[in-house]
Amino acid sequence: MRSFEVSRETKETFVSVFILLEGSGIVNSDTKIPFLDHMLNAMGRHGGFDLTVEARGDLEVDMHHTVEDVGIVLGQTIDGALGDKKGIERFYHTSVPMDEAIATATLDLGGRPYLVMNGEFSGGLPFPNSLVEHFFYSLCLNAKITAHLSFSGRDDHHMCEALFKAFGVCLSKASHVDPGKGIPSTKGSL
Repeated sequence: MRSFEVSRETKETFVSVFILLEGSGIVNSDTKIPFLDHMLNAMGRHGGFDLTVEARGDLEVDMHHTVEDVGIVLGQTIDGALGDKKGIERFYHTSVPMDEAIATATLDLGGRPYLVMNGEFSGGLPFPNSLVEHFFYSLCLNAKITAHLSFSGRDDHHMCEALFKAFGVCLSKASHVDPGKGIPSTKGSL
């Protein structure tokens, strides 16, 4: 059972995240940002991993520090849970629809952090649109994941939720372990 926990405290935030990759989709998220909690719940539930997130931040300033730091700590937690990555599938690609919206995620857990994100929100999210990309950037950088994410649709909530679900499904499938498989790299290490 691959699990990991990371806590981080700064002058702006306190964030604690626990993940169990071989979980059952049980998510307890309390970031004090209801929409972020909803998105994290969708990611964990559809990814099938257990996730506990606790965050306190300077929300009186804005949501940026909290969203960014949740991404940072979640990324560090994922990286820790993956361990030496022996036997993981490493790559996965999926698309997830939600009504008129669709999101596509392609992940490589090979240790090279990079994010490409395509799609536009119209301004209908309950926090600044830029925080969605910044969350995934912070997560990918700290989890050492290459992610290509795209989304389209008309309803911002649907597009964002489909994106978080697609990322969760991809993370689950790419991190799946095949016991007969070694390190998934021609170099012999990740």
